[in-house]
Amino acid sequence: MTTGHDLLALSPVIPVVVVDDADHAVPLARALLRGGVRVIELTLRTPAALSAIERVAAEVPDIVIGAGTVTAPEHAEQALKAGAGFLVTPGCTDRVLDAAEDTGLPFLPGAATVSEAMRLVERGITALKFFPAEAAGGVDFLKSIGGPLPQLRFCPTGGITPESAPRYLALSNVGCVGGSWLAPKDALASGDFERVEELARAAAALG
Repeated sequence: MTTGHDLLALSPVIPVVVVDDADHAVPLARALLRGGVRVIELTLRTPAALSAIERVAAEVPDIVIGAGTVTAPEHAEQALKAGAGFLVTPGCTDRVLDAAEDTGLPFLPGAATVSEAMRLVERGITALKFFPAEAAGGVDFLKSIGGPLPQLRFCPTGGITPESAPRYLALSNVGCVGGSWLAPKDALASGDFERVEELARAAAALG
């Protein structure tokens, strides 16, 4: 896997996970794999995130582990050192983009407007995260942007549900969606990884 476009082809749904306890990360990743999902985006929103990435990278090599919520240049380097295989940003400032590119990792930069998308095209980037998807126009926005910018492919994330995901996946410029529903907080807290496996199996079947 060498490009953002490769990321879009790993799974119809990329699980977007907030981990409060690094001990949950490995059993979570294994449950996702058993369900047929071979990618996970662990967001850098908690103190446990980098440790969680390290553990998954070391103990579950069959899953592609990425770092999400990369919002500062230093996050990119920290994620690389932790063993992340890709990066995801919610937006696209020049400093964050430069730092992501410097790691050499594939990444999905976030865009929510036509102008942001065009700026990324100018940098040669055509695989994007569309965030926050539902709040920023959803399926209708992506249909509209497909005409003037047909070279773009997206991973819409933000407010997407198992019910709405198929509408996004039916679009020609959508490779996958980001979904937080695959790792419910209550399931992680209670150690109900069978539930995670079931949700992953249903998500994998969307492809």
